Amino acid sequence: MTADLEVKRRQALFRAQRRGFRELDLLFGAFADKYLQRLDEEQLDRLEALLAIPDWQLYGWIMGKEAAPQPYDNDVFALLCDYRVKPASS
Repeated sequence: MTADLEVKRRQALFRAQRRGFRELDLLFGAFADKYLQRLDEEQLDRLEALLAIPDWQLYGWIMGKEAAPQPYDNDVFALLCDYRVKPASS
């Protein structure tokens, strides 16, 4: 189980850093560097779901231009948005 979780984390990190939309690459890459090891398997699933959303749509949610619909408005999305607001904090 632990090995599977590590594989899942590495895959999420790769996808987070290489979305193709520069702003999201930077945000997700830094977020993943900081939080990925802290996320449990269910949270990783929620992160993967967010990573599957088209860039323009996800960017609008993160920037507050549109509300994120259920089931994407969750703890991982809140953590990501909080990180966007104050990336220097620990």
